[in-house]
Amino acid sequence: MKESDAVQICFDKTGDVFNWVIQNLETSPENFAKHITLGVMLEGKIIAGVILSDIRENVDVWLTIFSDNKRWCNKRILCAIFGVCFELLKCRRASVRVDEKNQKSIKLIEGLGFQKEGVLKGFEDNGHDSIIYAMFNNQCLWR
Repeated sequence: MKESDAVQICFDKTGDVFNWVIQNLETSPENFAKHITLGVMLEGKIIAGVILSDIRENVDVWLTIFSDNKRWCNKRILCAIFGVCFELLKCRRASVRVDEKNQKSIKLIEGLGFQKEGVLKGFEDNGHDSIIYAMFNNQCLWR
């Protein structure tokens, strides 16, 4: 069995992954309207969570990702995440917002194929700018 085979993705039926992401990002659950949460597990432990929120089926969805283990990010997991966005929810676009100072996340987001769309000046709680990225269904490499 390959190492990546031990990493599993699942729908968060209990809310445990959602709460784990919220706690680690130190944000409020009220920031996530109409959401679905996916958990990435390794040997029964949560190593990543993806919150798909502000869902407008057939239109768009916002992604929030938190991980404490880089092993979460493999082709099989990415195909599952974007399959939910673009096949299950039938969205035209998926969007993310990243703090301008979070270079690791920016590198990941750009590496996945998201394109920069704009900047929200001073938007973050810490006063930093927030960068908006989007990926359109027909541009997604992960399906």
